[in-house]
Amino acid sequence: MNTKRSAARSEWVLAWEEDFLGDAPDSNTWTRCTRGKPDWQNTMSDDPRLVVVKDSILHLRGIVNDRKDDDAPYLTAGLTSKGKYAFLHGKVQIKARFKSAQGAWPALWMLGAEEKWPQGGEIDIMEHLNFDSKVYQTVHSEYTVVLKGEEPAKSATAEIQRDDWNTYGFEWDSGKIVFTVNGKPTFTYPRVPEKGKEQWPFNRPFYFILSMQIGGQWVNAPGPTDPAHYPAGMEIDWIRVYQRKDVAN
Repeated sequence: MNTKRSAARSEWVLAWEEDFLGDAPDSNTWTRCTRGKPDWQNTMSDDPRLVVVKDSILHLRGIVNDRKDDDAPYLTAGLTSKGKYAFLHGKVQIKARFKSAQGAWPALWMLGAEEKWPQGGEIDIMEHLNFDSKVYQTVHSEYTVVLKGEEPAKSATAEIQRDDWNTYGFEWDSGKIVFTVNGKPTFTYPRVPEKGKEQWPFNRPFYFILSMQIGGQWVNAPGPTDPAHYPAGMEIDWIRVYQRKDVAN
């Protein structure tokens, strides 16, 4: 009689999902991003026209400012799960599309829930600029921002189907982050133990930010924002978070 036990293996199991099934973002999970000094945040508005859920799709819009009570040139919107939903390690998949426009900067990203930036870390699942046919996938930390560490490389680009639906994501464990686009690995950021916690703040929970921004130093480097291209925005169909579970063979 064979008394050997089957070796355990792990597989991805759905741990959390967001399908935007209501007529507005779920307030138990999401809060509107507020205006702040950073470029990604300096035109954020609570204008109700900018966040719409229709046919189970989240619309984050950017418009030329037509309000007399606000002196920002544009109005934009974002959602964050800060203080409501965060997780440690797993696999993330987000199906999204956006309208290309000069000055448009849609982004899907995460921040560490336990420390301020950059010590808490940042995972940029997707950032898109202007009319590019590529997206940027990046990590930030005290090591990259303050200490100016260049190895391992913190960022890479990946080709996309511009103005169409794409699925952006990453797989994250205690030793590496593997970014993906449409299910294909695009870039790996590894932990390097000898570089210390400054290089790897990624063993703590992170929360989501979904942001649609217009303008900023980075996105405007090739040229100024063109107001004729707006309104524009980003649509998000769904978000999935998976985590590893051991199962018997």
